[in-house]
Amino acid sequence: MSFWPEFLIIASVHLLAVASPGPDFAIVLRYAVRFGRRAAVFASLGIGLAILLHVTYSLVGIGVLIKTTPWLFQLLTVLAACYLLYLAQGALRAKAPLAAEAIALEQQAKPASIKAFSAGFITNGLNPKATLFFLSLFAVVISADTPFSYKVIYGLYMAVATAAWFCLLSFVLTNSKVRGFLLLKGYWFDRLMGVLLLALAAQLLLSSFGNNPGG
Repeated sequence: MSFWPEFLIIASVHLLAVASPGPDFAIVLRYAVRFGRRAAVFASLGIGLAILLHVTYSLVGIGVLIKTTPWLFQLLTVLAACYLLYLAQGALRAKAPLAAEAIALEQQAKPASIKAFSAGFITNGLNPKATLFFLSLFAVVISADTPFSYKVIYGLYMAVATAAWFCLLSFVLTNSKVRGFLLLKGYWFDRLMGVLLLALAAQLLLSSFGNNPGG
C-alpha cells in the first residue's frame, strides 16, 4: 500500500487536533508566562512524550479495553479532572510580584523544568479526549492492512510534531519583546489559566458522568 497518502491524512488530522485549545495549551501557556521559555519547553517535551503513551496502548490494544470498560474510562477521566483542579488551584493563587521578584522569576525556570515536564506528561497522558482521538485515528483513519512499522512511524511523527508545535508556541510566548510585560503582569494570565483549567476539569467530570463510553 502507499505510505504517503495515509501519512498526509494523519498529519492533517493531527495538526488540527494539536492546534486546538485544550489542557495542553493551557499548561504550556501557564509555564511560559510564569516561569519562562525553559520551563515551557520542558512542558512541551512532556506532552510530546505522553503522545507515545497513547500510541503504544493503541497499537497493543489496551486502548480498546479502556474505551469499552465504562468504569475504567470514567476513572481515567476523574483522575484527569482532579489533576487539572490541582493545577488550577495553584494558578488561581498567583500574586502580583514586586519588581525584584519579577526579575527572580526568570531564575526560577531552571528548578521548574522537571516539574514542568511532569505536568505536561501527566496532563496529556491522563487526557481522555486524547485517548479517544488516538483510538479513533488507529481504528478509522489508519487501515488495518497498514504494516506495523508504518504505524510506529506515524506514532513517532505525532509525538515529535506535538512537541515541536508546543516548543514553537513556547518561543512565541516568551519573545524578548513581551518578556518584561509577562514577568510583571503574568499573574493575570496565570489566574486566567486557573479559570480555564477549572472549566476543563468541570467539562471532563460532566462528560464522564453524563456519557457512557461503553454503551
